[in-house]
Amino acid sequence: MKKNERISVITKILSDHPNEVFSYNYFTDLLEAGKSSVCEDVAIVKNAIELTGTGYVETFSGASGGVVYHPQVTSAEEISILKEIADQLQSPARKIQGGFVYYSDILSNPRYSKNIGRIIASKYGEMGIEYVVTTETKGIPVAMETAHYLNVPMGLIRRSNRVTEGATTSVNYISGSSNKIKTMYLSRRIDLKDKKVLVIDDFMKGGGTAKGMTNLMEEVGAEVMGICVIFVTRSPAEKLVENFTPLIWMDDENLEAGLRVSLHSEAEN
Repeated sequence: MKKNERISVITKILSDHPNEVFSYNYFTDLLEAGKSSVCEDVAIVKNAIELTGTGYVETFSGASGGVVYHPQVTSAEEISILKEIADQLQSPARKIQGGFVYYSDILSNPRYSKNIGRIIASKYGEMGIEYVVTTETKGIPVAMETAHYLNVPMGLIRRSNRVTEGATTSVNYISGSSNKIKTMYLSRRIDLKDKKVLVIDDFMKGGGTAKGMTNLMEEVGAEVMGICVIFVTRSPAEKLVENFTPLIWMDDENLEAGLRVSLHSEAEN
């Protein structure tokens, strides 16, 4: 391969496998090139990625040396992505019975779920996350993309006990939106004991679901490193969880005048 072809291949592999370490020997065998040539190619890729602000490439020297790509999202890109979603949410056609807003099509759109996953992974990439967990069903696409960018497994918390899950651990929780007691379940085949976990919730009003997930993580012996919520209503102001990262705030006090949304800023967290 020519040098520009090798650089393209290395960039493609690293971007498709974020936070996964590749040895220099892997690239020398794949590209049929000497180690010195591969090292030069990696240096060019590293510089290009850092210049674009899409992340950084970490290299390890020595006999067991390797290369790993850590994705990041700039503040400007994050605002652009979330603003596009926020603008869509303000359409009057999205208001449905009960004062809710329809957003399933946004989270199930690969383009949006992928970008939201990149944003979340960028926020928690330095925390040593070992597992991403969410509840069924709307948050699954985003949680899966986040797990991909963090290069960790995703665990799914069920809202009903299914025989296909085997033995489960369950907790009761109070739904913040309906004020009803509900139950969530996690298969015991998902071993989270002593694991560093990131909790992802698609929507928060009172925070009951997020609180239930954190209680369930405590029950199975996991360490919750963070809670990230995609859509959060400003009312009620007091949530059942205190430390969480919202991506988009939703002001639903005057639905007749149209839903108002605003982006999260670090000062608000």
